[in-house]
Amino acid sequence: MKKVFIVHGLGSSPNGGWRPWLMGELKKHHVYACALAMPTPDEPVCAEWVEEIARHVEKNANDEIFLVGHSLGVSAILRYLETAPEKIRVSGVVLVSGRCTSHPNKKLANFFEPAFHFATIASRARSFTIIHGDDDQVVSFDNAEILSRELHAELIVIPKGGHLNGGSGWQTLPACLDTLMKMIGSSS
Repeated sequence: MKKVFIVHGLGSSPNGGWRPWLMGELKKHHVYACALAMPTPDEPVCAEWVEEIARHVEKNANDEIFLVGHSLGVSAILRYLETAPEKIRVSGVVLVSGRCTSHPNKKLANFFEPAFHFATIASRARSFTIIHGDDDQVVSFDNAEILSRELHAELIVIPKGGHLNGGSGWQTLPACLDTLMKMIGSSS
């Protein structure tokens, strides 16, 4: 079975922004999708977020797994893939508005330090796609360029997309759905 796990960002929830819409659209295509409720979203601890992702992925290890992350959820997915058992290989990863460089909020340093080991991360998924607004004021666009280069990933740029969250007016994100459907189709 094909399963999509969605990881929200800092101070967010499973039901914010475009996540409910994405889950509904995937259901129409008979794809199981679940937005994970990450622990303490206002005071996140990287190890706890990684553990939550691991719990879902490893419990469903016999399924085809796809991961979608937004903002801090991207960093959590990167840390999960970096530390996942070697046998884990997810089918596809979509990273939306994600940071991979140090964060100005030192409380979040555990998500970004030490630097990511991109070679290991890249080896844990068949494909990656990066989606980023060209005018994101929360996570600068150079993060998208770094992720795209380091993970050999397609980069989809959303003009005037902002942070691609509910606060920027994004209740749907067709680029994410289209990307997932291509990944799911190519994994069959």
